[in-house]
Amino acid sequence: MSDLEKDPKNEEITSVKAPVAPVESTEKPDAKAKKTNREKMSNLRKQVPVGPGNFWNNILSTVLFLVLIMAAFSYLADNQQKPEELTLSQVVEQVKAGEVKEIIVRGALLEVAYKDDTRNEGEAKRETDAAVSETLTNLGVTSEQLAGITIDVQRETGFGYWMSVFAPFLFPLLFLGIIIWFLTRSVKGAGMQALSFGNSKARMIDPNDTSKKVTFKDVAGAKEAKQELEEIVDFLKNPKKFLDIGAEIPKGVMMMGAPGTGKTLLARAVAGEAGVPFFSISGSEFVEMFVGVGASRVRDLFSMAKKNAPAIIFVDEIDAVGRVRGTGMGGGNDEREQTLNQILVEMDGFEPNAKVIVMAATNRPDVLDPALLRPGRFDRRVTIDLPDRKDRVEILKVHARKKQLQDDVNLEIIAQRTPGFSGAELYSLMNEAAILAAREARKTVGQFDLIRSIEKVMLGPERQSHVMSKREKLVTAYHEVGHALVASVLPYADPVQKISVISRGRAAGYTLKLPDEDRKMHSKKEFLDDIAMTLGGYVTEQMVFDDLTTGPSNDLQVVANLARDMVTKWGMSETLGPIAFEGTGGRLIGGGLSEDRGYSPQIAKAIDDEINKIVQEGMTKAKDILTKYRTALDNISVRLAEVETLEREEYEALLKQEGVIIQDAYKKQRDEDAKAGDPTSALA
Repeated sequence: MSDLEKDPKNEEITSVKAPVAPVESTEKPDAKAKKTNREKMSNLRKQVPVGPGNFWNNILSTVLFLVLIMAAFSYLADNQQKPEELTLSQVVEQVKAGEVKEIIVRGALLEVAYKDDTRNEGEAKRETDAAVSETLTNLGVTSEQLAGITIDVQRETGFGYWMSVFAPFLFPLLFLGIIIWFLTRSVKGAGMQALSFGNSKARMIDPNDTSKKVTFKDVAGAKEAKQELEEIVDFLKNPKKFLDIGAEIPKGVMMMGAPGTGKTLLARAVAGEAGVPFFSISGSEFVEMFVGVGASRVRDLFSMAKKNAPAIIFVDEIDAVGRVRGTGMGGGNDEREQTLNQILVEMDGFEPNAKVIVMAATNRPDVLDPALLRPGRFDRRVTIDLPDRKDRVEILKVHARKKQLQDDVNLEIIAQRTPGFSGAELYSLMNEAAILAAREARKTVGQFDLIRSIEKVMLGPERQSHVMSKREKLVTAYHEVGHALVASVLPYADPVQKISVISRGRAAGYTLKLPDEDRKMHSKKEFLDDIAMTLGGYVTEQMVFDDLTTGPSNDLQVVANLARDMVTKWGMSETLGPIAFEGTGGRLIGGGLSEDRGYSPQIAKAIDDEINKIVQEGMTKAKDILTKYRTALDNISVRLAEVETLEREEYEALLKQEGVIIQDAYKKQRDEDAKAGDPTSALA
């Protein structure tokens, strides 16, 4: 059955079955780490390579630097007062007039300073063959007039002379050298990146860095998985105990489970319990465009782990490189297969006392290559299931440690209403509850916040801006009550927890039904009742409005898939019998994928006929119930359109008023077992 049955065209959600597992604690250990161990591990930490972005940033910064220097130079040059250009005869006239105070001689240049300080200095050129006083005397200046001025001869040094000669060439060369320096830095960084292209990109967690350390105490639930991993921890702590007796610890541990069940968290907890370095990397980080890079990174990763043994290598999402080989998928680039081959070789190459454990996680173990799972490689398989009700309570307690909860909070009720939730979803639930409380300017989280957050995690946020017309709301109300009424009358359908016509996510309305207890197996009777319940909205629209909307589109998809699985996977067809007709996934023919169904066209037609029979029987069952309780359908639908939401207690009270008796085969069987004193008897 679908975990979340939603309609993509503003339709309702008819049922929700949520998937759960262990979750890490929000508590942080001490933030100190030993300096000596940090120095030991510092050689494994990679520097961030300089890429093309840094190259262009360096060029841009250099150009901006030069522009700023030129602007500053131009500004200073413009603000300086330029001396007045004079001829030698004009200087003589000014000396005769007594206006000159001082003449400074700089080679062939005369700088004239006047007695009037407000007047700009003058500048004139002279002949260098004769002294300044001799030149002025020859031009008619008397000795008395010369005595009234100061003549200062300043000789240029060798450095100043050569600077004046080479300055026009030196500064451009200097700026060019700065640009080349920046460019060579960028090129060097890119070259280093190219040289380290085949190095491993694994992240390492220092065993003594308590801020990142995770232990089994931080993992709630998954008791069997933790017990399976404890001997791995024991080997890493005391390898001599195993080696002395001739035992070899499994080289690889495959963590299998649904998304969010805590596979990565448990792997980190093993490293934290054992106090060894933890090298983590994603399977997709091995695969690059160039063939051989992934294999090189695998070799580098195993080399680092061996140098720091005992250690743990954790490969997340290993199905990215561990898929079955020989399918021909991926074109001419067999980089993924090269990487997988290198992983297999490295695991086979371990010495008995290598003290390196390879752990991997995947939620698709069915696609992995058999060579990866054979004994001697990943021969230890740990399955992590979704948490049951008791485990969900423990997980909620872990995530509630730093939340300010009100006295009315009952985590047992929250765990009861979240069957199938993973650990990650329970974390999101607690976080969303805190966000809802903070949004309403409250400092504590109440039970009402947790109940609302369940619906937000499962269905999405309320679409308050989505305003429906009165007719749309009435149609949606009838549709949802049709689902709920059929579910309440059928004995093997899950109890209805809530009905609403408030839009959430892409759904215009939803009927939330959840089991009162966790169940690992589902029976044929459950599936048939579930099909009838799912078709309740479709039948109601047809019966009441003599028309159909796009609302039931998702319902029809769910029904068709469930009926097909019953026939082809689970042998629940009386006509076809206990035969699995599920396809093998297809094969390649002429470069394309051709379906390999494994059965004849006659069987295919029989399957289609049986699916149609199951759906029609469910539709007939739903129609009979809705016809019998038409008055209850009308009254409850009108009530739902008025109040928009009906909780379980109010909805069951309305059913009682209308004379509808809720059927619950499981509750009836439990009561009979209790009276007979045999609570373990099978269901009839």
